[in-house]
This record gives sequence, C-alpha cells and structure tokens, in this order.
Amino acid sequence: MKKPLIILTGPTAVGKTSLSIGLAKAIGGEIISADSMQIYRHMDIGTAKIMPEEMKGVPHYLIDELNPDEEFNVVRF
Repeated sequence: MKKPLIILTGPTAVGKTSLSIGLAKAIGGEIISADSMQIYRHMDIGTAKIMPEEMKGVPHYLIDELNPDEEFNVVRF
C-alpha cells in the first residue's frame, strides 16, 4: 500500500510543524521542508526552524543543508 502524499502549507506559527510530526508518526512518513530559509544553517531564530529535539524521531529533509553563502534554487533542488 502506498503512503499518501500530504502537503501542509500556511503562514509561520500556525501549527504546521506539530501537525506534520503527528501525521508523519501516524502514517510512518517523513518530512521534506520547502521553506526557503530553513535550508540554511545558522538561520534558526527568524525562520521558526524546528529544533532537533522537536523532530521526535521523524526524518526531516532540506533543513540545515547549506551554509548561508551558498545559493539554492530549483535547479539544485
């Protein structure tokens, strides 16, 4: 049985992170961040980036992947 593809969108601080973790745990899923700033290391405060202890064992991708001086765009994605 294929796992469903669930996409959560919305503004900062509306509860997407906690909902996504709950959903991922319920279906055995993983989380891919599409935030344009969370991909960069050291950009924690202004981006409301999830902290490692909040991930609760759910695999997360495209968070803290690049240094701030590296370019990321759709071609690299």
